[in-house]
Amino acid sequence: MATYEVESIATVVGGHTRVQDDYQGGIESVIRLNDAYPLETLLGIEEFSHLTVTWRFHMAQPEDVQLHARSPRGNPRWPATGTFVHRNHRRPNQLATSYPRLLKVEGRDLLVTDLDAVDGTPIIDLAPYFKEMGPRSEVRQPTWPGEMLSTYWLDASGRPRPDSPVTS
Repeated sequence: MATYEVESIATVVGGHTRVQDDYQGGIESVIRLNDAYPLETLLGIEEFSHLTVTWRFHMAQPEDVQLHARSPRGNPRWPATGTFVHRNHRRPNQLATSYPRLLKVEGRDLLVTDLDAVDGTPIIDLAPYFKEMGPRSEVRQPTWPGEMLSTYWLDASGRPRPDSPVTS
């Protein structure tokens, strides 16, 4: 099996202070580019509304990995599914991809909202989101992800945001 060494390019500053399963919406945080990268590496990024951010579950431990089928969030109403059907820290490389909205760029700081990573999270990669690189056909999925994530993008008050993908 091949292994790869990667270094973080940025760090999340502020925003969520603890790991939680829901109520991820409406929180602003900063993605702060490491000093090793010249400012011109961000040139033009402010033209985009959203980013594609790859990050590491840095608070997870190697022993958190679970290589077996299990019900999402331990809920027996949802079917047991394999490790690579879940989107959490229990996968082997403990990586995540998020699509936060870019609000403002100030030097090395990218102010974003709806980034579901916590303060101190190392960012492995970032790029603008190109809608042309998203799914090219209708997205199909079973019903349980919609049930499981029905409160994911609610804000801390439990209310959906007007621009939230959550539907009642």
